[in-house]
Amino acid sequence: MLNTVIVMGRLTADPEVKSTGSGISVCSFTVAVDRRMKSQSGERQADFIRCVAWRERADFLARFFRKGSMVAVTGSLQVRNYEDKNGFKREAVEVVADHIDFTGEKSQGNAGGSYRDEVPLPPPPPARGGQSNASAPAFSNAGAADFDEIAGDDDLPF
Repeated sequence: MLNTVIVMGRLTADPEVKSTGSGISVCSFTVAVDRRMKSQSGERQADFIRCVAWRERADFLARFFRKGSMVAVTGSLQVRNYEDKNGFKREAVEVVADHIDFTGEKSQGNAGGSYRDEVPLPPPPPARGGQSNASAPAFSNAGAADFDEIAGDDDLPF
């Protein structure tokens, strides 16, 4: 079976982290998503998708996102049944976030990045012969002087 939801839109309010009784961080938030079609009057309509993030994802969301930030949320759809304070049975449908990504431009205040449940890459293996590869250039250290400009694109195979 498959239960995967991807939502991309703008936050309707600043995310606010709360804690459960056992100290687990939780953040409920709403993402406004434009519909593809306009209404008969020509106006753009939106759906407001309720989402929830737990633990580190909740902290990440509250730290880096603000009202109006463009966000992409990947998760699963969850339906909860509960009884409200007046004794009425209610149903809540929400996306439980597994991944949260920046999707706006850097000028919007997003520095780029995401929070995912992924294992970091292991360190590179040592160079052959037991020598240290400390002098080998790393991709993250490259500057503009480390690259040659290609004069024309006539020789490129694509």
